[in-house]
Amino acid sequence: MAQKRVVGNWKLNGSLAANEALLGALGAVAGVDVAVCVPFPYLAQAAARLRGVALGAQTVSEFQSGAYTGEVSAEMLADLGCRYAIVGHSERRTLFGEDDATVGRKAAAALRAGLMPIVCVGESLAEREAGRVAEVIGRQLDTVLAVIGAPALARVTVAYEPVWAIGTGRAASAQEAQAVHAGIRRWLGERGGAAAAAACVLYGGSVKADNAASLFAMPDIDGGLIGGASLAARDFMSICQAANGA
Repeated sequence: MAQKRVVGNWKLNGSLAANEALLGALGAVAGVDVAVCVPFPYLAQAAARLRGVALGAQTVSEFQSGAYTGEVSAEMLADLGCRYAIVGHSERRTLFGEDDATVGRKAAAALRAGLMPIVCVGESLAEREAGRVAEVIGRQLDTVLAVIGAPALARVTVAYEPVWAIGTGRAASAQEAQAVHAGIRRWLGERGGAAAAAACVLYGGSVKADNAASLFAMPDIDGGLIGGASLAARDFMSICQAANGA
């Protein structure tokens, strides 16, 4: 089983002044890979301030270089000290039109630069109620697999984020999340073998300090992708400590 991992996603939040206090309050937690994914303008600030906490970006370009105004390549992110890049977050899919194929290309770009992509997958409420959870997640992962190839699956982190739980305060129960995570781990093992089956699978649906321990206690939940709670140092570190005790 993968080591526990907790990744904060600040989304479109932050300022130089506010970041100083938040970054200064973050630190390493024994037995847990802790990381924060901050907005592009603050990557250098975070790289200089973080101690024992890895750095990541919230998205990445599928392109390496060239006439792509406004894009940020994986190589640039690696140059700034990033270890992770989130790809396919539900907000990127729904608000910015990123489809499964684009997510696959972004994952490949991250891997090419030595970054670990955090590939987000998940279903809408309508898809869940229609009993299509496995179908939807399988389609999303199959498209990534077609681009990166089976051997690379072991170098990917998967984040299950039920779309209906993102930013709503509503989380899947620990048992509901575990059922989906077990299915993702089976998919990884069937496509990529034992190494892929041991890849980290995070839960990313409104994880908070008061529900983290029950989620992380599940056998196939290796940690969390944390949104709003990552903006409060005390809450985020409490979640990291819950991962340490799982």
